[in-house]
Amino acid sequence: MINKIKRLFNTEDKKRLLSNFLSLSILQGANYILPLITLPYLVRVLGPEKFGLIMFAQAFIQYFIILTDYGFNLSATREISINRDNKDKISEIFSSVMIIKFSLMLISFIILTLIVFSFEKFRKEWLVYYLTFGMVVGQVLFPIWFFQGIEKMKYITFLNILAKSIFTVAIFIFVHQVSDYIYVPLLNSLGFIIAGILALWIVFKDFEIKFTKASFESLIDQLKEGWHIFVSTVAISLYTVSNTFILGIFTNNTIVGYYSAAEKIVRAVQGLIIPISNAIYPYISKLVKESEERAVEFLRKLTVFVGSFSFSVSIILFMFTDLIVITFLGKKFENSIIVLKILSFLPFIISLSNIFGIQTMLTFNYKKAFSRILISASVLNILLDFILVPFYKHIGISFAVLISESFVTISMFIFLYKKNIKLLEGKIV
Repeated sequence: MINKIKRLFNTEDKKRLLSNFLSLSILQGANYILPLITLPYLVRVLGPEKFGLIMFAQAFIQYFIILTDYGFNLSATREISINRDNKDKISEIFSSVMIIKFSLMLISFIILTLIVFSFEKFRKEWLVYYLTFGMVVGQVLFPIWFFQGIEKMKYITFLNILAKSIFTVAIFIFVHQVSDYIYVPLLNSLGFIIAGILALWIVFKDFEIKFTKASFESLIDQLKEGWHIFVSTVAISLYTVSNTFILGIFTNNTIVGYYSAAEKIVRAVQGLIIPISNAIYPYISKLVKESEERAVEFLRKLTVFVGSFSFSVSIILFMFTDLIVITFLGKKFENSIIVLKILSFLPFIISLSNIFGIQTMLTFNYKKAFSRILISASVLNILLDFILVPFYKHIGISFAVLISESFVTISMFIFLYKKNIKLLEGKIV
């Protein structure tokens, strides 16, 4: 796999990009594989009902993570990548983004409090939601956009794995019976917060970034830069995060447990491809400015490589669905088999939409079209949710996700083709 990636890069960029790819691969391993290690244990100890409650709470809190991220993982990454040789400018960008993120976190906490104590469904398990909110705190503290922008991800990889490993071990130490479910969001949030604190320490100590007083103009600039990506991210959430949330509203925690357990397996597998996207995005942003033809040629090779790899992964998921579910989740989760079968081709579909959308449309500055496609997909997904979920529950939500993700990928490909960016041909005509 690494040898294939090497052939995609020019000689002068090869060492840095491979270093970032390997670092991000290890980092994503901490974010996806380590939780996957605890999954078979948690679903057996907690059962579908309590596991579903925890997943519902995480889906709810994801809205606040999206709000506080505000698209900075792409917009701020791009800004820092462009200004990487200007330390004063980087400090200004860093300070502006962190001020905005902390302000959005405060707003999120107020909204959380209003919702939790206004509805019985949330109020009866209020502690679960507040403990899960620690994920938002951790995400705000963790400036992954900074490290992606300067392409120095290796500095935080070890510390992030350390924090996530502590969480993984703690699950086996403190969670032994159903009544211990409250420890899961607590330990999960502590993992996020520890990783965030350690990452900030590295930013200030190793990179000598100074927290400066950001001007009002700088804050407005960062809000403008991230706006279209934020809108797109909100749109994406309506057919990713919202599916679990809507399923929980229409059904119950047990049904949510069936769906969420299968989805976690798919997302973990999908995480194998994310490091390629995160490592390459800053490089493509610079390449587009230098030569659009070279950028498209690079993207063509990337499409073939990532598409082939992700398709193979999806085939394996589809063929061995029963074995995977019984092995990882146990017989109590037999209702998750059909969910995993339906979602098995998401790694392939989403990997292509990532190349067409984030790597191509955003770097070629087609932000508005990118947002429109995702908003359209969101509307489609919500309509499908309301039509399918009341009758088909977790099966209905699975088909809604599959159809929506397919719509996104096909729409992006058609848009690029009409703009004469033909990735399969590797040139602009």
